[in-house]
Amino acid sequence: MEESLSAVAGDQRDESTGQEVTMRERDMDQKSTSPEAEVEARGLDGSESRPLLNKSDILKAVEVVERDSLAIADSFSSLFASLRMALSEVTSGSVDHMRCFGDAAGRLQESALDAATKGNRYINSCLRLNEEMKGIDALASQLKILRRNVDALDTAVNKLLRPS
Repeated sequence: MEESLSAVAGDQRDESTGQEVTMRERDMDQKSTSPEAEVEARGLDGSESRPLLNKSDILKAVEVVERDSLAIADSFSSLFASLRMALSEVTSGSVDHMRCFGDAAGRLQESALDAATKGNRYINSCLRLNEEMKGIDALASQLKILRRNVDALDTAVNKLLRPS
């Protein structure tokens, strides 16, 4: 869409430039080669002065300027519309990314809390097991003593049952 508007603006500029050239050629064609006209075209000091433009030439020039101004205004309108659209898309994308980031942060927080809870349970289980293991040393000592007593009893029973 921007390309077509800029092409139209370019065509209008070409037309206005062509009209300006045509107006200048007409001015040159209208100059008289008579000595009086040459004196009128020159200033008092003999330098070339610009020929006076008539009202129709001025109106045509104003029309050209108006057309060019409208083309430029249309180009700016198109440019600002495109910029507004691009800004809207970028803003929409940013909002979507922020929502996604918020969701990800929420899920990460939930996962971190879950992991911390499970870690605390594991630590508490280890502490309980450690407390239970402290009582195991005494139990192991008792089992060793019991084992020696059973071995001694077994030896005594074997001696009694087997006469030598």
